[in-house]
Amino acid sequence: MLSCAGADRLQTGMRGAFGKPQGTCARVAIGQVLLSVRCRDNHSNHAQEALRRAKFKFPGRQKIIVSRKWGFTKYTRADYLKWKLENRIVPDGVNAKLLGCRGPLSNRKPGQAFLKPALVSSSDLVA
Repeated sequence: MLSCAGADRLQTGMRGAFGKPQGTCARVAIGQVLLSVRCRDNHSNHAQEALRRAKFKFPGRQKIIVSRKWGFTKYTRADYLKWKLENRIVPDGVNAKLLGCRGPLSNRKPGQAFLKPALVSSSDLVA
């Protein structure tokens, strides 16, 4: 029902007055990641506290998990730091690319023409 000035919103009256859900906002599977936060190590406690407070805004139970990976990359912290010292990691937006030992030599920088294959740490091999 629309009437008079300022009636720019449609009113529903008493329809849905018993607290029924009006629609679906997001379909979330069990175990699905809801929020990801990347921060420096010295701000980790503040980020965890912010996520703990945000948990109360969502229905159901949520867990806060601190990742062993470096940022949003797929590499562990130890591997990332080791490869960064060897200049084998190239920044790629929020991710990182690992330079391999394949491809044309003309695309390589001086001193990086012949790279040995990157060894994955033993913790990644355990499934």
